[in-house]
This record gives sequence, C-alpha cells and structure tokens, in this order.
Amino acid sequence: MKYRTIGTTPGSRREVSVLALGAMLFGSRTDERTSFAVLDRYVEAGGTFIDTSDNYAFWVDGGQGGQSEELLGRWRRSRGVGDEIVVATKLGARPLAPGTSYVDNAEGLSAKVIRESAERSRGRLGVAKLDLLYAHIEDRNVPLQETVEGFAELVGEGTVGLLGVSNHAIWRVERARALAAAAGLPGYEVLQYAHSYLRPRTDVPEGLFPDGSLGHAGPELLSHLRAESDLTLVAYSPLLQGAYAHPDRLPADFDHPGTPSRLTVLREVAQETGATLNQVVLAWQMGARLPIVPLVGASSVAQLDESLAAVDLELSPEQRARLDAAH
Repeated sequence: MKYRTIGTTPGSRREVSVLALGAMLFGSRTDERTSFAVLDRYVEAGGTFIDTSDNYAFWVDGGQGGQSEELLGRWRRSRGVGDEIVVATKLGARPLAPGTSYVDNAEGLSAKVIRESAERSRGRLGVAKLDLLYAHIEDRNVPLQETVEGFAELVGEGTVGLLGVSNHAIWRVERARALAAAAGLPGYEVLQYAHSYLRPRTDVPEGLFPDGSLGHAGPELLSHLRAESDLTLVAYSPLLQGAYAHPDRLPADFDHPGTPSRLTVLREVAQETGATLNQVVLAWQMGARLPIVPLVGASSVAQLDESLAAVDLELSPEQRARLDAAH
C-alpha cells in the first residue's frame, strides 16, 4: 500500500492509504458477512481510509439510513480497530422521515443538525472523535456562517478532526473557506466529488441541481484544487458503478462524442500494461499531479482485490500524457 497526507493542520491532518474504501451499501444491500470480509481484506492490504455517511443506505429500505455506520461500528468493536483506521462520514443529506429523500426532506446544515447528527454518527460508529466529517449536500436555507461555525465548534471541542465538503458549488466551498479563514476557524480541507476518467455532461438538470450537476469534479473544481495546496479530492464513483467492465451500465450523461476517443486510449493503455480498464483508471487518478484519492466500493473480496492491484500499477509518462490528451 502507498499513503498520502490529507489536511494541513498538525493536530488534525492524517496519513491515509491512496485508495479509500466506500462502505455505502454495507449492512444493507451487502450483508454483514461479506462486508466484514471486504473490510478485513482492505485492512490486511494496508488500507486505512473508509468512507460512509449517516444516510447510507436509506434508499434500499425506504428508511433514513444509518445501516452503514452501524455495521462499521460492529466491525470496529469485533476487530478491536482503533484510530489507526480513518473513518470519514457525512451529514446533511439524511431524510427527516422514512419514505422521503435528501431532495425533498433533507436534515440540512443548521448548527443544531450538525451537532445532533455528528453525535448520532459517533454513537453508531463507536468513536469518541470523527476523523473526517463532510457537509454532504448544500443547504441554502441556512446562513453559510452558521454552518461554518457549527462545524468549527465540533473541531474545537475535539469531537471532529478534519472537515470536508461534497456536492457543493465551488463558489460556495470557497466562500465557506473564506468565512472560516477570516474568523480564524477550521474550514473544509477535503473535497468529495464524483470523478473518473470518462467525463460526463454536467449541463443536464438534476433534482438538486437545476442548473446542471454540481456533484462532478469538472474544470472549475480541478483548477481550484490545483491552486489550493491544502485541498485533497476524494473521488467517488471512479469506476462508474462497473461501467468500464459492463458498458451497458454507462450512465446517460456520458453518452457524448468525447467518450469513444477516451475509451479507445484507455483500452490501448490497458492492453499495453496487461491491466484491466478499472485498474488503469485508478492508477491514472492515484498517480495524478493533483492530490486525488479514489474511493472504490466493493461487494466482494474479488472486486476489492482488482482495485487493490491498481496501487502498484505504474503508468509511464507517455501513457499518462496520452490518457490526459484524449478528448
């Protein structure tokens, strides 16, 4: 395994594995025995960065989520896991009632919700301190200052380490960081957005995003990442939910003229290296000049092993240049 540092503050920055493991469906669609086996294999391979959320996976049973955090709590206790494993969680997108969703009934990002939801997450995970806590989705009904101060209070109390943000407009991220900096408060240092080798259209309106998707790492976010040395991108859905191995699963927003040319180069590099398309995508992210940590899911140990093998895949400068240049 290889490692990188996330965060810059001496008291909260952490060294984590370059490949993160997503626990979204653990305890719901992925049963406990399989989930434990995947987690055990990940740690055995040197993995130290696990990702969840307080709303995972509410859509499986129509509830409010919490299954993933609860399973991770049981796994931690049964294995005697301590602070050597960094567990990141998120709040803000938990449905307030069963049968609703984050689109129409999200918990939001008020100071009260931040405190109460973080406390529930600590209880489910069985930890005294949340290593990394994200604002999961935007809440434009709450003043940004209140959200910034709400997260900072938990850091100051020692119940949260690093702060992160996901699925926000980049101007909102930078405004929140500016508010925190002006007040001498801790701010967001980790960004979590969808990012893969293939590029989606981002102009298609979605439920949360009437102007087009804000959940993908597009040029605006990547240029921001390039300019701010304290930021790290955790890239979710790097393998597009299996679409590289199963092209019929490719989401509709990837159906545009740029996709075939990038796929052609990706397949060429995979053939040259003897690796799978998935492994080339992950190696391309992990070896990028920008600080990117791919976040992979796995419903079996075999799936995880394929991703783990990408850690040792070294792309040549020429291969990387070809991958980058395709459009």
